[in-house]
Amino acid sequence: MGQESFIYSFVARGTMVLAEYTEFTGNFPAIAAQCLQRLPSSNNKFTYKCDHHIFNFLVEDGYAYCVVAKESVGKQISFAFLERIKADFKKRFGGGKADTAVAKSLNKEFGPLMKEHMQYIIDHADEIEKLLKVKAQVSEVKSIMLENIDKTIERGENLAILSNKAENLHDSDVARLHLDRYTMIPYSRTIPIYTR
Repeated sequence: MGQESFIYSFVARGTMVLAEYTEFTGNFPAIAAQCLQRLPSSNNKFTYKCDHHIFNFLVEDGYAYCVVAKESVGKQISFAFLERIKADFKKRFGGGKADTAVAKSLNKEFGPLMKEHMQYIIDHADEIEKLLKVKAQVSEVKSIMLENIDKTIERGENLAILSNKAENLHDSDVARLHLDRYTMIPYSRTIPIYTR
């Protein structure tokens, strides 16, 4: 992954950009701001494509984290970057300064950190991709295990019901056999047997 993989990044509260970073000139900030205006406020991930560039957004708890990347950069790598800046931003500014900051007032403090995170992701892209694949596999295995546990529990409940029904059936059969034995005794005594 080249140095120009990530082009622009920002952190916003609502639609107000608090910190941004780019080394490039262009209309990326304006396009990203337009995309930001259209984002739903729900916690989620969003991706927009424009002129061979991908605008990735991570929205969480009223804050939007954005990175503009070249089309060649995988979506997972972009979101790994966004998760890193989200964690760092929350650690540094969560629950206080970010809630009252004005537009672009955190550029000096957080802009250089976004640059560092970009460089880290670029330098460690292969390892991050491997890690993300392993996480996806673990998630898939976990999902399958939970599904199997649910089926086993359901099967166990069905087996318990069948076992109870079998016991009830067995108990009623034993009672019927005992009852039949006692009801046949009087008949055998009253019926005369003739032999020749």
